[in-house]
Amino acid sequence: MAYGPDQILEGLGNSDYERYVRTPELLALQKSPEEWLHRDELLFAITHQAGELWLKLATSEAYEVANLLAENKIRLALRLVPRILLCIRNANEGMDMLDQMTPWDYQQVRRALGHGSGFDSPGFNSVRKAIPTLGKEFHRLLTEANVELLTIFLEHKKYDELYELAQALLEIDQAMFLWRQRHFKIVERSIGTKVSGTQGTPVEVLSKLNSFNFFPELWDIRTTITNHAIAAEGEN
Repeated sequence: MAYGPDQILEGLGNSDYERYVRTPELLALQKSPEEWLHRDELLFAITHQAGELWLKLATSEAYEVANLLAENKIRLALRLVPRILLCIRNANEGMDMLDQMTPWDYQQVRRALGHGSGFDSPGFNSVRKAIPTLGKEFHRLLTEANVELLTIFLEHKKYDELYELAQALLEIDQAMFLWRQRHFKIVERSIGTKVSGTQGTPVEVLSKLNSFNFFPELWDIRTTITNHAIAAEGEN
């Protein structure tokens, strides 16, 4: 069915594109110039708003991957993992814009933040809850296959899907680690280290909080594999 030039969607905006994407609402989410304490408030807000959107999508895709794994559809689940990685990468790379602010300009924008902190990011907190569901399904699959984690690495051709899933989870874990570290370095670059954030948390503490892994067993298995190889060489 062909439609004429008139818009067919309801909502704000002069075109169906604007109404579907909801650009009037989206572009109204930032302060107007009259409300700025500093002109870089627009840069700061858009950077973080875009990051929240990417993390929202990452969360949605992570839960979809978990649902597919719950149905034992490993191959279909693996197809969606790159989406999660791209979302995290886009959120990460978007923060490069914050490097355009001088430390003094950041101090002016900081006055407008109140007690706002990255700890309160809905996107980060939601994806942080979603990612462990992938590990839960992965270990369920290992149990049902009656196979040890080490075995799928030593016999990766035989356990191809489980091996690829383990690698995919590690990629997600690494991407999140790098995102957190990038965020910390931006804070350090903006306000220094021997100070406190907007909620009173010392910056040094933020560094320690960023050191955790979602799937430590997938990192530890590398050591196990190395020790296994050393032991095998000793037997020859």
